[in-house]
Amino acid sequence: MTTTPTIQPDDGSILTPDISAAALAPEPGPTGTEPDAGRLADLLGQPADARHIALVGIFALAVLYTLHFAREFFLPIALAVLLDFLLGPLVRGLRKLRIPEPVGAGIVMLGLLGLVATGIWYLSGPAAEWLSRAPESMATVQEKLETLRRPMQQVTEAAQQVEEAATVGAGGTQQVEIKGPSLISQVFGGTTAFLSAAMVVVFLTYFLLAVGDLFLQKLVTVLPQFKDKKMAVSIARETESQISTYLLTATVVNAGVGVVTAVALALIGMPNAVLWGVVAAILNFVPYVGAVVNMGILGLAALLAFDTTGQALMVPAVFFAINMIEGNLVSPMILGRRMQLNTVALFVGLIFWWFLWGIPGAILAVPMMAAIKIVCDHIESLAPIGEFLGK
Repeated sequence: MTTTPTIQPDDGSILTPDISAAALAPEPGPTGTEPDAGRLADLLGQPADARHIALVGIFALAVLYTLHFAREFFLPIALAVLLDFLLGPLVRGLRKLRIPEPVGAGIVMLGLLGLVATGIWYLSGPAAEWLSRAPESMATVQEKLETLRRPMQQVTEAAQQVEEAATVGAGGTQQVEIKGPSLISQVFGGTTAFLSAAMVVVFLTYFLLAVGDLFLQKLVTVLPQFKDKKMAVSIARETESQISTYLLTATVVNAGVGVVTAVALALIGMPNAVLWGVVAAILNFVPYVGAVVNMGILGLAALLAFDTTGQALMVPAVFFAINMIEGNLVSPMILGRRMQLNTVALFVGLIFWWFLWGIPGAILAVPMMAAIKIVCDHIESLAPIGEFLGK
């Protein structure tokens, strides 16, 4: 009769399972019926022929297709898992104070929701004001940028004349215009989908925080061999440790960027400096692209707020200086050698996840690529991928 290995939680560790030799020992079973992971590794190590490459390519395309077209399902799960990594240390800290995990998870989630609700309530007014001024604002921006547009205006007019001549030469072919959904349906449809996804993320994050290491315990229990159990625990511990550290550090650093940006913009007279500080903090989670997008947003807003173009250009210039200090001094000093990803691979991964899941995918690109690298580093057949992703 076989006995099921169990894991006893230990409050002092990052992941609580107590992984001992007795707990991780493989179960005895009938000869020839126990799965042998070594045979799979031997098969993977054999030279691949055209059929193997084709099957791997088809499988990869199927995975990409599924991730892209089922993003409404996978994206909330990915967000919830990362929030679990971020908030898990707080729940474990409350557990050391003899607060049960379900209660601690509820306290942490209520605190997070309260913080988000307070921020939305405080910033909704300035944001709504800027959005309501959008139509007339674009006209104002165009007037101020007229001097920069004049060299390009002649080229545009010439291109339009060529296009009109080509249309007349084609016999005035009738064009069919396909109207998309109305603005109201887009707004309310997008709002409904966003609220639904937000509810899924909130509840799933709470359940992940409340059950603690239940899934890791189940995984260790069902794995057949000792080395597989040890590898699973090692991957889980390193993934949670590195991603939790990265998310906590990045959150603190980006919050600091937001505060410094708000203070600096307030000093030079930029209206609603707190709003632009929050925008800077959020966009700073996206490597490279976030800073460029934020500079463009600040530049447009500054053209509306100031009378002269020179004074308006001070706003993106100030943020550029803040971003350079943060990216070259603060973040390397705080993060050290954690999450050391190849710059080229990181940029390609950013574009990849942006294509799959849009802006949320770009925000999640760094921690997800780091998790992929950790898994590849622990699996021998995937080690070359991990080497490519690292510096």
